[in-house]
Parts: sequence; structure tokens; C-alpha cells
Amino acid sequence: MNAIPVETVAPRTALPSWVYQNAQLTRLEFERILRPSWQIVCHVSQIPRAGDYITFDFGPESIIVVRDKAGTIRAHHNVCRHRGTRILDGSGNCRGAITCPYHGWTYQYDGSLQAASMRETFPAFDRGKYSLYPARVEVMLGFVFVCLAGDPPTPQQVWAPIIEELLPYRLEELVPISPMYEEHWEVDWKIAMDNYLESYHVPLGHPGLNRMMTPDYEDTRSSPGIGRGFSWFRPQPSARWLERVYTKYAPQVCTQVPAANRTSWRFYSCLPNLGIDIMPEQVDFFQVLPNGPGRTIIRGAAFGVPDERREMKLVRYMGTKLNMQVNAEDKWLCERVQKGLRSGLYTPGPLSHLERWMHEFHDLLRARIPEVRLPQAPASFA
Repeated sequence: MNAIPVETVAPRTALPSWVYQNAQLTRLEFERILRPSWQIVCHVSQIPRAGDYITFDFGPESIIVVRDKAGTIRAHHNVCRHRGTRILDGSGNCRGAITCPYHGWTYQYDGSLQAASMRETFPAFDRGKYSLYPARVEVMLGFVFVCLAGDPPTPQQVWAPIIEELLPYRLEELVPISPMYEEHWEVDWKIAMDNYLESYHVPLGHPGLNRMMTPDYEDTRSSPGIGRGFSWFRPQPSARWLERVYTKYAPQVCTQVPAANRTSWRFYSCLPNLGIDIMPEQVDFFQVLPNGPGRTIIRGAAFGVPDERREMKLVRYMGTKLNMQVNAEDKWLCERVQKGLRSGLYTPGPLSHLERWMHEFHDLLRARIPEVRLPQAPASFA
């Protein structure tokens, strides 16, 4: 493993504490950073049939992602054009049409208005003017992304430099292996993302992961906005049963990937708020959604290539248990950071080279919202 070079540059420091607990800033982050970015919604395998849909709640917005009769993935704002009713919740199948539960307006899967109930009561009604508002949608290696504003580079463009190394995992063939989940953390979304972007906390914060995996994460910048870290199973087995059995059998069972990929966990971060974890037996995503200052929704799902073998089910069960423990530890750590930042005595400390993926994230915040550079919260924002 190559050692991480020590750069002779001016030291970087963490962000000031007010940045993690300011309501006005949170609103600006949504408008200037999150809305004009590509947000992962689901995998195409979660909506396999015509009329299958998933809703994605994103701040005050809600998006319907639906498969039409031709197999095309569509995305629409989840707002009836009559009086603004939210049309769908969760996921399911809207047979034949998307129907508003309030007054029964129905829309085709392409978003066009199919019918308004009691149409004769609307004078000079032009049905063509009342389609659902569309949202931009892209599919990249089987994952569905939407963008609500601006014209950022597409997911394919962002991930292009590392697409080749993802191909052995057959991402387009994935199917869900567990239900999609949401967790509510008492944490600002940026604290959760900071945590995902650095491996400095792993030896102490994730003792199980540290027992299983090599400590010197190979952190390599691949592309603007993308960071990645690889870690390998230790040659010395863990004394803990679950960790020992998982690292023994995962390489034997996971023959769907090349041998070189069977003994590593790979972590990909995509700014501003996405993590994708790739393990020998499964792939999951970790999406960080602000829910107000100091509150975050963690949204995620796990997938694997179709495999009904008992031994694969066991390895996936063990991998999920281990990953859930890591997630619980991250929640505990992040909530302690949020509590500590409320202290009036805190001033930003220096960042380690092991925290360098945070630099690009913080630079993005400063570029879109210049007031983030200030040591204290401003009275107003430009």
C-alpha cells in the first residue's frame, strides 16, 4: 500500500460552528447546492413494470419516478396541476394512470393530463396546458437520478473517469436485497457528509471495521466531485465470530466478481450528498438529505446481482449486519459532533491529510455561499 504523501501546503481548517446550525444557510444550501445537483432516487430494478413508481421527497419538493408503457423512465413533480395536491406517496404501481386523490385528475405516465373529472364545469378548458411539471432524469449504470434546477454535468459525465472500475460489479443487473430505508439523525447534513468523506475516524470510531480491514485506506481522487477509498480484508482473522466468518467466506462465495475484488470494500463519495459502498456481495447507496438545521434524513438501499444460493444469502446477511453497525457508530459520532459545536468556545481546528476529501466539499460550500467563509453568522446573506 502506498503511503499518503504529506503535502507542503498551507494547513486547512474545519468550518466554523455556525455553519452547521443556521436555518437561513440550510435554505440557501438547498437552493444553491442541492437542487442544482443530481440526486439518486432508485435503481431501475425497483420499478420494473409499466406504472411502477417511487416517490422521492427532497426538502419541500417531491418527485415521482415512473416507468411508462414503452419502458422509459420518467420523472415528474408530485404536484397536481389543479390545486397543488401531492399525488402519490411511497412506491407502488399506478395502474393505467397517475390519479390525484383529491378531485380525480388523471395523468398519463408521460405526465400529460389524461382527464379532469367533470370537465364540463371548467370553461374553455385546454387539457394540454396542465401536464405535470417534468423533472430531468438520467440513468447511469442502472441507477436513476433526478435534477431539479440548473444544468450540472450528467451522472455519466461525472462518473466517466471511473466507470471502467465499476463494471466488474455489474451494477445494471442489480436487484433490491432489502427494503429502502430512511433514518432521522439529529445532525446537520454537512456533518454527516464530512464524516463520510474521511477515514481518519475509522480506527477508533469503527472498531469492528478496523479489526476486519486494513487501516491505511487508499484514498484517491478520481474526478472532480468524486472521492474514493479502498480497504482490504486483513490477513489476520478477527477474534469476533461475525467478522471472522464474513471475511473468510465472502471471497469464496462472491464468484460473480473477479478474485481481486472479493477481498475489498470500496467507498465512493459524490458531492454534494451521495455515498456508494461496494462490497463483494452487495452494493448500497447512502444519501444525506437536510431536514432543517441540525437535522438530517439518511436515505439508502442495498442491492445485489440475482443469486438465490443459501451461502450468498448468508454472506449478505453478515455484510448487512456489519454495515448496520458501522452506520450506527457513525450516527452516534455525528450526533456528538453536533452537540459539541453548540459550545461557544469551539474554534475550527486543523484538518488531517486523511480528511482531505472534505476540502473539496467545503470549497463547494464557500463558492456557492461566500458567507460560509465568515467566522460568525452574518446578519443576512447576499
